[in-house]
Amino acid sequence: MSEKAVGIIGIGSYLPERVLTNADLERMVDTSDEWIVERTGINTRHIAAKDQPVSALALEASRAALGKASFSPSALELLIVATVTGDMPFPSTACVLQEKLGAFNAACFDLNAACSGWIYGMDVAWQLVRCGRYRNALVVGAEKLSAITDWQDRNTCVLFGDGAGAALLGHTSSGGEIIASCLGADGRWGKLLYMRGGGSLCPASHETVDQRLHYIKMEGKEVFKQAVTAMAGAAEAVLEKAGMRAEQISCVIPHQANMRIIKAVARKLAIPFEKMCVTVDHCGNLSAASIPVALDEAMRGGRVRAGDYVLLVAFGGGFTWGAMIVKM
Repeated sequence: MSEKAVGIIGIGSYLPERVLTNADLERMVDTSDEWIVERTGINTRHIAAKDQPVSALALEASRAALGKASFSPSALELLIVATVTGDMPFPSTACVLQEKLGAFNAACFDLNAACSGWIYGMDVAWQLVRCGRYRNALVVGAEKLSAITDWQDRNTCVLFGDGAGAALLGHTSSGGEIIASCLGADGRWGKLLYMRGGGSLCPASHETVDQRLHYIKMEGKEVFKQAVTAMAGAAEAVLEKAGMRAEQISCVIPHQANMRIIKAVARKLAIPFEKMCVTVDHCGNLSAASIPVALDEAMRGGRVRAGDYVLLVAFGGGFTWGAMIVKM
């Protein structure tokens, strides 16, 4: 392996203290624990406090990742935040996070690819560090989805949670490296998963608020079909790119949309379900934060060890998708 290999040299995550259970949701909307678990596999999710913007979640995850690598924020050269729930339209949440971290030597920007955002950010950072443009990069996936969840919609409010995960990329000679990555998108399906209000198409107004346009809208059945096909296809494509077989993968970290999608992707790839890392049961769908949070949990729990090949695969609104193979 070349000494110029680029890999993950630190990872961290953060989940807010408040836990929202299915029993809590039963008191809020017309639903039941049985209905939620059967359709999604979700039991609990974490919800940020009102005074906790997404940058605050990102800060905790970033500090954890940098701390594990004993890396100073002042040495950061690139900071990418993948999110659809930034603190504000501008400045970027990455710039807000930069100030909170004290990472004033880093170039900063946000990236929006919905639930695939962290994979997109990792791919961008990997290429920029690998080519020598930057020596290191911090890629953060952070979401406060509770802020754009319609708590009157029983079909969507049961799905989402809040949290953040971060990975520090740099040159490594210790055996861990990013092996291959692939990204994809198809904007023709964007109408199935979106939030219409708040942008230049539908600027905020009394009408957009009254029409509840500032909340996530989703056609669940169609999204399910597309998600399974796209995630399986991305996984197959990145395995081919890496010249690897599915059986060489020790652990799969899929986007945590719901349990049925995770099981369907495992079947389509002929990968034993035991290799699928699952956090959706206690975290819900964290959008761009789901994969880094799950990867950090897998590493802390001993599910992923040094030398393991890990497959990361995501699907999100846009539609977007992506996959990456990492040797830990």
